[in-house]
This record gives sequence, structure tokens and C-alpha cells, in this order.
Amino acid sequence: MRVSKYVVLGCMLLGLGFGAYGQVPAVPGLPGPMEWQNSPANWKEEAGSLSITAGRGTDWFVSPMDGARRENSPRLVFQPADDFVLSARVTVDFRTQWDAGVLVLYLNDAAWAKLCLEMTVEKHPAIVSVVTRGLSDDNNSIAVSGNSVHMKIAKAGQAIFFYASEDGQNWKIIRAFSFGPGAKVRVGFSSQSPVGEGCTTVFDQITYLAKRVDLWTGK
Repeated sequence: MRVSKYVVLGCMLLGLGFGAYGQVPAVPGLPGPMEWQNSPANWKEEAGSLSITAGRGTDWFVSPMDGARRENSPRLVFQPADDFVLSARVTVDFRTQWDAGVLVLYLNDAAWAKLCLEMTVEKHPAIVSVVTRGLSDDNNSIAVSGNSVHMKIAKAGQAIFFYASEDGQNWKIIRAFSFGPGAKVRVGFSSQSPVGEGCTTVFDQITYLAKRVDLWTGK
């Protein structure tokens, strides 16, 4: 029986952790099962580093101006503990306005949030956060030098905090919010390119802890 060289190549790529339809990364240190909310253009997991490529015109936003919905960005999520911390260094291959690498938090289709390293309309990278309760808000926070920053999500009780850090040690609070007591959220990673041809984000130094931290310090 002859085996196509393309089949062999595909098997080799999957063995290296390259993305394919129906495949889900297994990131060391993160609880499973993980699942895609929308498929990426490509992904790769290698030595604890996760790369997600979003395709053309991908976003997750419900406009506060007219209610227009964009919900096609690729998102890789998992079920965390009730109290948890998830952090990663996020590096974005910026090409176009609003390209972003994202940590996401999902309760349901009407209630979710994202913490982004995003190329703003001013054409410089910044920390941007969005909390959606039916409609999305949009908050531009601190400017970032370069295309890489550390980002963190922590949940303790019903409180959820977003953070950013240049060095991964000293954390600045970006915002605090809640989806109410007992909210069972999923958390994970995303990439987006709302008006571009695509965007690749690399997440490394990924750390997950199933514990309650001091939300004011993030530690």
C-alpha cells in the first residue's frame, strides 16, 4: 500500500504540535479538556509555548453604539478552579490596527471579558480591556513599548482582576469587575485581526494556579 507523502508530512506536523482541524493543544500545566470556540487559521504548541493565528477579519465585540456583533475570533478555553490565576507573556505579530493577543474569560454568549495587547487607533501597542454584559465596553489603558508584555487574570470569590506587567514580577491592576457570585467561567487564549489579514500571537511563560491570591498585588 502506497502512502502519500502529504499524509506522512501531516503526521509529522501533528507530532510536533502543529494545528489541524479537530485538534486541540495540550498545554503543560493547564487542566483539560481544552476546547476551541471558533477554529484558528493555525496553531502550534511546543515546549509550553502556544501560538494562535487568527484569520482575516476576526474579532470578539458587541458594539455599544448599534449592537453589531463580531464573534469569530479563535479562542482556546478551559474550565479553571473557582479561584485561580492564569498568566502568560504575550507577544503579538502586529500588522494592522486592532490586531491583538488576548487572555479571555467566558461565562456565556452575553457575559464575557478579554484582556488584550492591542494595536490602537493611535498606532501604538497598549493594554486594552473589554467587559461585555450584553453590550461591550472598551477601555484603553497603559501604552506598551514593543510587542510583548505579561498579562494576568485572577479570580477570588466573585471578584475578577486583570493585570499587566513589563517584567512578570511587578503587576499593575488594569481593572476589577464581577459576573456575580457563583459564576462558572472558562478562561484561555485568543488572537484577533478585526480589520487585517491575520495576526499571530505567541503565549509563553504560561502559569496556572488553582488558588486564591491577594487581588491587590496579584500574588
